[in-house]
Amino acid sequence: MKAVSSKAESLLLKPPVDAYSESELEHRSPAEPVALSVDMRSSDEDSAPGLDDFSGLSSYERKRLKNIRENANFFASLQLSESAARLREMIKKRQPPELKRKRPKKKENEIGCRRSMRLLKVDPLGVSLPAALTEPTLDEEENPLLPPGPLEMIPENQDDSGELFKASLKTWAEMSKISSERTKKGLSSVKSYKANLSGMAISEATVRKVTRGAISSVALHPSEVRTLVAAGAKSGEIGLWDLTRQCEDEVYVFYPHSQPVSCLYFSPTNPAHLLSLSYDGTLRCGDFSSAVFEEVYRNEGSSPSSFDFLAEDASTLLVGHWDGHLSLVDRRTPGTSYEKLFNSSLGKIRTVHVHPVSRQYFISAGLRDVHIYDVRCLNSRRSQPLISLAEHSKSIASAYFSPVTGNRVVTTCADCKLRVFDSSSISSEIPLLTTIRHNTITGRWLTRFQAVWDPKQEDCFIVGSMAHPRRVEIFHETGKTVYSLLGECLVSVCSLSVMHPTRYVLAGGNSSGRLHVFMRQDSF
Repeated sequence: MKAVSSKAESLLLKPPVDAYSESELEHRSPAEPVALSVDMRSSDEDSAPGLDDFSGLSSYERKRLKNIRENANFFASLQLSESAARLREMIKKRQPPELKRKRPKKKENEIGCRRSMRLLKVDPLGVSLPAALTEPTLDEEENPLLPPGPLEMIPENQDDSGELFKASLKTWAEMSKISSERTKKGLSSVKSYKANLSGMAISEATVRKVTRGAISSVALHPSEVRTLVAAGAKSGEIGLWDLTRQCEDEVYVFYPHSQPVSCLYFSPTNPAHLLSLSYDGTLRCGDFSSAVFEEVYRNEGSSPSSFDFLAEDASTLLVGHWDGHLSLVDRRTPGTSYEKLFNSSLGKIRTVHVHPVSRQYFISAGLRDVHIYDVRCLNSRRSQPLISLAEHSKSIASAYFSPVTGNRVVTTCADCKLRVFDSSSISSEIPLLTTIRHNTITGRWLTRFQAVWDPKQEDCFIVGSMAHPRRVEIFHETGKTVYSLLGECLVSVCSLSVMHPTRYVLAGGNSSGRLHVFMRQDSF
C-alpha cells in the first residue's frame, strides 16, 4: 500500500506540460517547488488525473491525496514565488546610494566671515602691504641672556641723566629699615586688626601700570615714611614705583633679566638692596647706593624658581631650582657660583621659605608635595625630608611659614583649597588645622595665586580672588574671612599680594602689568 500511495503522490505533484503557458515557463524560477503548479481543473477525486489507475486505494488514501491537491492549489493561488521574485528585483534596484556630504556652493556675491586685515596682509584702505612688511625678521633668540657681571641701573622709560632719578636713588638709599621690636609690638587682636583694614582704600592715584608684561613677583620696601613698590615681570623687567610723590610720575623700569622674575625681596638688613631671581639663571642685587645691578649668582644649566635668606643677616641664600636642586649661595664669597649644590626629594621646586626662628629648617613646595628639611641634613645625592605634607591632590603653588613664630604653615593648591598646618612642633608629623575652599583656578594667562602671611598679624594671611566684584581676601587661620579689600578701581584679578611689615599698605599685581595699592589715608 505504501508503494501505491507514493506513486500516486508523485503523479499528483508532477504537473502536466500543458498546465503552464510559455511565459510562465520562461519566468519560472528553478528553485520554485513543483507542488505549487499542480493542475486542479477538477475538484472531484474520482475524476482527478491518474486516480483511475489506483482504483484500489482506500478512502483514507483518497482523502489524503485530495487534501494534498487542495493545499497545492491554495498555495499556487497565493503566487508566492512571483511575489518573491518581484521583491528580489525591487531590492536590487533600490540599493542605498553612498552617503557623501555635499559642500554648499559658495555664491559669488555672498558675504563671508570677517577676517583680520592684518592677517590678510591688507592695510585699512584695502591696499595690499608691500612684501617687505609681510615677512618680519626674527631674532635667533627671543630672550638672549644678558652678559655676566654688573649692569648699570639705567631706567628704560626715563632719561638716565635726569636729576629726578638721581634724587630718587639717593632717597631710596637713605630710607631706614624697620626694627623687629616694632614688628612684634604691632601684633594686635583680630578685632583691632579688622578695624585697621577697614580704613584701607584704593583710588586712581594708587593704580599704575609699571611693567610691560604680566607681574610675576611683588615686594614692598619696609620704610615707615615712604611707599616704594617693586614688581618683577615675566618679560624680565623690574618696575619701581614711589607713591609718596604723587605730583610726579615716579615709575622707573629696568631690564636686569631676560626671562621672568620669579622672586623679589628687599634685603632685611639693608633695604637699599633689592634682590631679584629670574628663570634666566641669575640672581642680582640692585644697589640704590651705587646704581648697579650686581650679579650674585649665575647658573645657566638649572633654571632657579625661588630663594630665601638663610642667615638672619642676609649673607647666605637658599635657592630652589625647577629640576629639584637646592643651591647654597654665600654673598660674601667672590664669584657668582654656589657654595654647595644639594639634591632634594622633590622633582620640582616652586617656592622655598626659611623658618623665621629655627633658621636651619626650611619648607619647600614641589609639584604635589610639601617637604620640610633640615639644612644640616642636606646632601648631594638625595636629601630626605624631616616631614612631608601629602594632603594635597593637585599641584601646589606655594608654602610659607607664619612670619613671627613659624608655628603655622599656609599652602595654596590647585585643588581649590587653602590649608593651614600646625608647625609649632617640627616632629615626624604636622597636623592639618584648617581647610578653606577657595577658587585657585586662574587659568593659563593669569599668574597663580599664592597665599602669604601678613607680617603684622601672625594668624592672618592674604590671597587674591576670582570672585566678582574683584577683591583681595584676608583669612584667619581658623578659616574665617577677616576682611575683603574692594574698590571701584580694582577691576582685575590681583594674583600676587604683599603687605607692608608695619603699615597698613597692600600691593597687588596682575597679568596686565598693573600694580594696585590699598592704603590708609594717613599712609601717604
